[in-house]
Amino acid sequence: MAVNSQLLAVVQHIEAERGVSREIVLTAIEQAISQAARKNRDVTNDLRVVIDRKDLSLHVYDTFICSDDDSGPGFISLAMAQRYNRGNPVKEGQALEIELPASRLGRIAAQMSRQVIMQKIREAERTNTFSEYKDRIGDIVSGTVSAVSHRDVFVTVGKVEMVLPAKESIPKEEYQVGDPIRAIVLRVDPEAKGPSVILSRASGKFVEALFRLEVSEISDGVVEIMGVSRDPGFRAKLAVRTANENVDPVGACVGQRGSRVKTIVSELSGEKIDIVRWNEDIREYVKQALAPAKLESIEVDPVAPNTVRVVTPKEEYSLAIGKRGQNIRLTTKLTGWHIEVKKSMATASFEDQKTEAIKELADTLSVSMAVATQMADAGFLNIDGIVAEDEASFIAATGLDEVTAKGIYAAAQAVADIVSGAADGE
Repeated sequence: MAVNSQLLAVVQHIEAERGVSREIVLTAIEQAISQAARKNRDVTNDLRVVIDRKDLSLHVYDTFICSDDDSGPGFISLAMAQRYNRGNPVKEGQALEIELPASRLGRIAAQMSRQVIMQKIREAERTNTFSEYKDRIGDIVSGTVSAVSHRDVFVTVGKVEMVLPAKESIPKEEYQVGDPIRAIVLRVDPEAKGPSVILSRASGKFVEALFRLEVSEISDGVVEIMGVSRDPGFRAKLAVRTANENVDPVGACVGQRGSRVKTIVSELSGEKIDIVRWNEDIREYVKQALAPAKLESIEVDPVAPNTVRVVTPKEEYSLAIGKRGQNIRLTTKLTGWHIEVKKSMATASFEDQKTEAIKELADTLSVSMAVATQMADAGFLNIDGIVAEDEASFIAATGLDEVTAKGIYAAAQAVADIVSGAADGE
């Protein structure tokens, strides 16, 4: 029997373009035609459509009740039933499945089935995608940017379209259609309206995955990643350890002349990465994580749970905190402990203290020395002094323009929360 060339062409196209197997396509077509045909009042809900898997010929079957008393949809006379049954006897009330001409379905059913077929194909695509990627969460995939919409980046990986949401992108990165891109599989959502595979470049897991690819000691299990904290596009901290005394875990991650970490920094658009040696002693761990700031003392708070109190020399205080609290925030997230940083008692003259205070304000709040000097002249020599005032009083006292002053006040509050240990690490 001749192959249904028209249907074969459709099936082959869908196989090639959508990556859906022939069996799934044929099953979807059968279900779609059956569903559409049942809207015809001349057929029953038992109607089924079968496509021959060899020649792709279409066969339609419906079930009728044999009766000489009842007529209409779903019933057939005993005499007619016997002819369909090849002369074999039939009984009153017997259910008999009969093959009908495919033309019986009508043009309306054929047209209606197209939409249902595409719906079934999309469902099959989602099922295939979910099955393929549900166990690949955390893996890196490489693809090509196919579209950009409202900063969401759509990525084609093989025949699968995925999405890198704006919130999972590195803030300063921009993509054009056709650009190559790498990201991790963050999650797979078969119920999503758009692409079901969600990617991320902003997750700490992406940094982990890059180090697993780049550092053989990590992929071999010799070096273990203990934690990652990250401010995407700006700075990240990676804690590592090893049970092998002959291996330096930090050196392994850095590579000869920084070759390994440089490759990862390049992938992350210049994001700075601090590689920290993990230690079970939280005091030593915090010391490593706050580097390069030098510390005078580190003590575990005997009362407050999971709290470490750190004292720094005055010249190291702003370095330990970091701009807008970044260093202390990342360290808090990496270690899982609240960290309170205090400055050692200063013995310098008031002028020297004021000069140092101006520099610290400029560094910590990312403002110019002129703005920091204006705040210091108004009596605001540190973060605590700023947040001790209400916003309106701060604006009035400094004489700064309202937008600038509000921004500084908000930043000071955020840093104060982090330093006091009231923040949760973010």
